[in-house]
Amino acid sequence: MSAARVISEHHGGSRNFTPDAAQFMSDEALVAGAKMGHGSFFDELHERHRERMFRVAHRITRHREDAQDAVQESFLSAYVHLKRFDERARFSTWLTRIAINASLMKIRKNRVSREVGVEDIADAVEPRGCVPNPEEICARTEQEAALRDAIAKLRPTLRNVVELHDLQECSLHEIAEALGISVAAAKARLFHARAALRRTAKLKAAAQ
Repeated sequence: MSAARVISEHHGGSRNFTPDAAQFMSDEALVAGAKMGHGSFFDELHERHRERMFRVAHRITRHREDAQDAVQESFLSAYVHLKRFDERARFSTWLTRIAINASLMKIRKNRVSREVGVEDIADAVEPRGCVPNPEEICARTEQEAALRDAIAKLRPTLRNVVELHDLQECSLHEIAEALGISVAAAKARLFHARAALRRTAKLKAAAQ
């Protein structure tokens, strides 16, 4: 069941509101109405922003079904937590952040659930005829796990950028568009994220 249908069925729309009129309302007005409990107002927000949110999610997940799931989860989350939206940022910016987090969470869940065999790792990281021994495979696995753990401990603004750039191979322009920031800001966040990861690695090495 779609997010829009769940929302409409929950509130039954607004008796004094015609869907056509919503097309001429600003996001701010629709958000205000939705906060008052009018499901039809949020339906219009869903219709207005769902395609852009899909593009954001698909750019991150690179998988159509995962992107669709992330978008559905994003709108449901936005609806549930709408009263917490303080309107200091634009609704589209707030919704984009939710979509990015939902998409990254989808990627993390897929990564955790995916089991990689020894042969798969060997094929992925070594040329044919040069298969690593079990100790090398174990070392690489530990290094990858340590990197994921270090990334997970970054503050959200830095973690999102490094995951998009290093794990999803998004360009700085794509990251900037997805996060609603400038390319310069995306580059700065990536720099700070990598610096933080290097500090973490040095501290861990010193402790061993």
